This record gives sequence, C-alpha cells and structure tokens, in this order.
Amino acid sequence: MKTITKISTILLSTILLFGCASNTDDSIPVVGVAQIVSHTSLNTIRDSFSAQMEELGYIDGENIEINYADASNQQSNLNSIITQFEDDESDVIVAIATPTAQAAANAAETIPVVFSAVSDPVGSKLVSDPEHPDLNITGTSDEVQVDQILDLALQIDPSIKTIGFLYNAAETNSVSNLEKAKEYCEANNLELIEGTGKDMTELQSSAVSLCEKVDILFAPNDNTVASGMQSLSQIALDAKIPFYTGADSMVQDGGFATVGIDYEELGKETANMVDQILNGTSVSDIPVKVFKDNLNIYINQNALDTLGIQLSDDIKNNDRLIMVE
Repeated sequence: MKTITKISTILLSTILLFGCASNTDDSIPVVGVAQIVSHTSLNTIRDSFSAQMEELGYIDGENIEINYADASNQQSNLNSIITQFEDDESDVIVAIATPTAQAAANAAETIPVVFSAVSDPVGSKLVSDPEHPDLNITGTSDEVQVDQILDLALQIDPSIKTIGFLYNAAETNSVSNLEKAKEYCEANNLELIEGTGKDMTELQSSAVSLCEKVDILFAPNDNTVASGMQSLSQIALDAKIPFYTGADSMVQDGGFATVGIDYEELGKETANMVDQILNGTSVSDIPVKVFKDNLNIYINQNALDTLGIQLSDDIKNNDRLIMVE
C-alpha cells in the first residue's frame, strides 16, 4: 500500500499567459497550452506536461516558447485564448479537458491539436478513429472506468441500492459517463438519481438534495464538479454519504474513493506527443492513448475515518491501493 499527501496548487488567473504574448523568434517553436479551469486534475496534467517538456530538452524562453492560459471556466475566455494562439502562429495547441479540446478543434485545420484528459474523444467529435486520428487532433484520454469504480463501491458496501450521479449536463464527457452509469445500474438492479448544476451554487444544492435520497454519490471527471470538490465533498461527509469520483485528484480534494489513473502520466504522454509533432511526425500517425490498464485504487484516509468505513482485507492488501492523506 502506498500513501500520497495532498499538494496544494496555485490557481491561474483569468486568461493568464506565462511567457511571451507572441512569437518574437521565428527560429523556435511555439506551443499554446490551455485549460478550461484550474482544479487539481487539470493543474496536475499541466505541471506534469511542463516537467516532461523540460525532461525532453525543451527550455521555455530558450529553444521553445510555451504560452499557458486558463479560461476560468468561461467559454468566451476559452474562445479568445484559442484565437490568441492562432494569432501567435502556434506550432501546436495543447488542450487540457474536453471543453478546451472542443474549442481548440476550431483551429485544427491549420494547427495540430493535442488534447489531454478527454474521456470520450469520439463522442466529443474530436476524432473519428482513435487509432488513426483524421482531424489533425490526437491526445490522451482519461476514460472513466465507471464499472470498476462502482464495483469497488459494492465491494466496500454490498447493501448499496441507490446512487446519486452529480454532474454538469453541459459537459459531454459527463453525459457519456452518465450513460455508462445507467447501464451499470440497470444490470445490477440499482437505482440512479441524477443531480445537475451548471455552477457551484446549483451543484451544492443538488448535492444536498441527493444526499437525502441516496446511499452513495458518484461524480465522473466533471470539470465543474472537480473545481468545487472541497465544498461538495464536505456536504457528502456531513451527510455521512461516501462520495466516489472519476479521478484520483478529486479524491485528493476530499472525495472518498476511485479506481483510476495517475494524472501525471497523462501530462507526460501529452508532452511526448507534442515532441513527436515538433519533430515531424504526422498527427495521423499518433494514435489516441487511452489510459485504462493497471489502474490504482485511491481512498481518502480522512473520509474513510470520518465515515467509519472498515475496508476488507482484500482491499487493504491490494498492492494497487493508494491511501490519500
């Protein structure tokens, strides 16, 4: 069993760009990196991407120009960021999370796009064939293993009958995971109740309502939910409801448990793909990489203690169990 400690991240301000505003040296490549909002999952990807780029020999300001931008969860900001990247004559655009990738797709006709943390690249209309990307877009997918997460929930508490699904209905990645959850519940004779919200106020209200009706909460890697996990997870804890999530970082931010990947790996692989493109590899020759094997079990120690849940020996002795403190 491993233990990791939560590390606070520094929030980016609205449309904050690090580095130059435009390419002042035509001899070095320009990469634009955008994310829809700051939260632990996306910040982890961004920071891991930056570290891997340095590991690959790219030094920002010396042999590459990397411009970072955060849309503060505003679509209008996101569109402006992508337009700025186009004006900067970026050689590659890195789009972190599904909404960012969908906005960046508008520039893909002239600029290669590498996405990261897109749960359903086909359903989001970013690629037609993940093995042979055909729209000048490729990237890394954090496909949520809904079945494995809910299997874990039933392994911990076989008496579960009702699941509350908390999400923003405007996020296509969350809608696709909702369909998976519905299929799972139908196959396992479970009731699923939806709770939606387009902002934190609405999500908090939905969370309070769901906690009065369900045995557990579940949220996929929904960006709106993830950006408010600390407050949402506290609502669940106060109600003594286990809150299962679609990402390890959401467990770090207070969720109870998940089965998933290490988001640092997404950032590293995203950087590797950018490196391939900068060295002349065609986007169509870089398959989308879906992270779905060798997954870890992440359980929040504080939530475990607060809820008074006892883990079985099978879970406690699992060599892929990581306790988050």
